[in-house]
Amino acid sequence: MNPLLQDNQSMTIHRLKSVLSALAALTLWAPSVSAEVRLHALFTDHMVLQRGQVVPFWGWADEGETVNVTFRGQIATTVAKNGKWIVYFPQQKAGGPEVLRVQGKNQIEVKDILVGEVWICSGQSNMEWPLRASFDSQGAIAASANPNLRLFSVPKLKADAPVENVNARWEESAPETVPGFSAVAYFFGRDLQKALGVPVGLIHTSWGGSPAEVWMSEAALAANPNHKRDILESYAGKVAQNKTAIAQWDKENAELKAAGKPLNKNKPGLGWKPTELYNGMIAPLLPYGIAGAIWYQGESNAVRAWQYRDLFAEMILNWRQDFYQPELPFLAVQLAPWDKNRKRSITEIAASPVDSDWAELREAQDYSAKVLKNVGIAVITDVGDKDDIHPTKKEPVGARLALAAQKIAYKKNLVWTGPTYDKVQFKNGKGVVSFKNIGSGLETRMGQVAGFSIAGADQKFHWAKAEIDGRKVVVSSAAVPQPVAVRFGWADYPVVDLWNQEGLPASPFRTDDFILTTKPK
Repeated sequence: MNPLLQDNQSMTIHRLKSVLSALAALTLWAPSVSAEVRLHALFTDHMVLQRGQVVPFWGWADEGETVNVTFRGQIATTVAKNGKWIVYFPQQKAGGPEVLRVQGKNQIEVKDILVGEVWICSGQSNMEWPLRASFDSQGAIAASANPNLRLFSVPKLKADAPVENVNARWEESAPETVPGFSAVAYFFGRDLQKALGVPVGLIHTSWGGSPAEVWMSEAALAANPNHKRDILESYAGKVAQNKTAIAQWDKENAELKAAGKPLNKNKPGLGWKPTELYNGMIAPLLPYGIAGAIWYQGESNAVRAWQYRDLFAEMILNWRQDFYQPELPFLAVQLAPWDKNRKRSITEIAASPVDSDWAELREAQDYSAKVLKNVGIAVITDVGDKDDIHPTKKEPVGARLALAAQKIAYKKNLVWTGPTYDKVQFKNGKGVVSFKNIGSGLETRMGQVAGFSIAGADQKFHWAKAEIDGRKVVVSSAAVPQPVAVRFGWADYPVVDLWNQEGLPASPFRTDDFILTTKPK
């Protein structure tokens, strides 16, 4: 296992302060071109600061300029160095509204500041999906006015190196501000704010189609020799190949243009560049205080699901390191059911079990929750869309993430997830599967447990009969008299029916260690 997968438990507030001080001397913040004192764009009216953590305020000023910062009756003073300044305030309690005043040669006043819980909301298109395009969202939009829920949207930006600022402002949740905001993030924040009773701030930073490696720093990728070779160095090789391809394209285009004919080929491109969204959409947020992160991504990595096992875990550690929180809660959404545009009927899907890189990616997501603390996976097998990679029912997704946050980040005693695989015992031609997170008990909604398959030593899976037996499920098939493996929901579009009585679906799993299709040969 890569050393990055070992949690660092020794980080302290003292180290936080020292690291933040060191950051002030780096190029995360560019020198000001103005003589006026300036604040980072995260510090605007309506912002939310993270409670219970040291609070940094930072910005730019002339070299040697004295900057006084006043907040909640306390004053911090510093002198700008290399055009930058940063001050720290002690841990704050939830509440507000408050006023922030920054005094240099000019004065800045930031109003309506709340202190509460701040969450990063990131990923690809299913996180980016706006509330206005979500299922039955009119009522949610109409009821969205909430002065204790604040929204911040990071503009899309690809960058070759870490940038220092963003062009955005905090907004209060209202029917005028939420329609274009991330639906998953909004429903998560709405439910979390109601459950905690304190202000909640959501920082949305996502981009449709993005793979995980673009959300990681170059240092994090380079720390794993496999990722250095297969991602960073591989991309460098593609750059050289692309130059040759563009030269050929230019030649063909010129020849055809001279002949009065059109060129029916697009100009060759490179696709996503590793680290570019980390540089443009995560780095400028550092070192803002946050409570945790929610993440809905993986579709673009499914063909490399085996690689994602390490990649995703290392991305989590990358963010934990850079936000100076070694146990930062990180909550991911399991990939939604989707039939990959094969346009098959449910009957055809259920004809026989097949290999699935979508299922392998779900397992890779679960792997991170097993090897890292404070990682949770929200299961959404019941709210997919067979024909669309973008299921529009986002409210259950946000609700389950909010449940996970209450359990993992805030240590509430509640059932936050559906049944998850524990162990299996094979006897008398049957597989007896035990589960964790059963809650009040196992149940079906359609009257018959669905989604189980079983295999013998030949590794050929057959759909199986499954019955609930107390807190276990007994799985069997006449086609497999001596079973050695059980799988559940192992498909691109799993047709499943197993829940706990709290209404949360069971997570797909496999009991075998057979070689997966995405594992390199």
